[in-house]
Amino acid sequence: MSKISRVTLVGAGPGDPELMTIKGVKALQTADVVLYDALVDPEVLQYAPNALHIPVGKRAGKSSVSQDTINHLIVQYAKEMGHVVRLKGGDSFVFGRGFEEKTYAEKHGLQVDVVLGISSVMLPGYFGIPLTCRGVNQSFSVVTATTKDGTLSEEVLNTAAFSPTTLYFMGLGKLDLIAEAYATNGRNDLPVAIISKGSHADGDVIKGKVSDIVAIAKEKKPEAPALLIFGEGAALATNEQQVNQWWEAAKTEVA
Repeated sequence: MSKISRVTLVGAGPGDPELMTIKGVKALQTADVVLYDALVDPEVLQYAPNALHIPVGKRAGKSSVSQDTINHLIVQYAKEMGHVVRLKGGDSFVFGRGFEEKTYAEKHGLQVDVVLGISSVMLPGYFGIPLTCRGVNQSFSVVTATTKDGTLSEEVLNTAAFSPTTLYFMGLGKLDLIAEAYATNGRNDLPVAIISKGSHADGDVIKGKVSDIVAIAKEKKPEAPALLIFGEGAALATNEQQVNQWWEAAKTEVA
């Protein structure tokens, strides 16, 4: 019996293999081919023991597979071998080019299913950093710091001026420019945290303020992938005095 050519886009989560969803595991168990990103923990591939495993990761500053090639491989392997799982770090539709891959496969007549993953947007909570907190901020922004041509995103300038809390993807290499944008807007004292390597076993977080985070990063040398958090919540996770002040204020408010 010939196999049905189909594609499943699966988000593998922010690093820790135990954060993989049950539905994602089930998709891998039926895969004939797995095209996986560099940020996917190798342990996750054990759920697809009978599949062909093909690395197609893209990492800044390193030789990588182009997006056009990845699109082509998805279609080629689906038509030749059956069920292709495109396994991506985080969630496929949050700075993951999932929409591009889904559209390309569908234009070539393939059925495409999507399995959501835990986005790296949720990583701050893993390290005790609240993205929203009563009495501190009621919203947050998510921005890619680097455009497709490698330049600083204009959205950085907007969020540096107005956003109470912002998460920057792909911003480690532009940390100095981002900090400069905040400093230009008089926000030197705003807390900053850098989460390095996500929820992998060797994941870590360093903290500082706009005024000193560049120097701290040069000393600590956080590694990619990294998520930058600019906002008051970064201090709540690390500064006991500020936590106590927040708690006293929160007790006087209506829950």
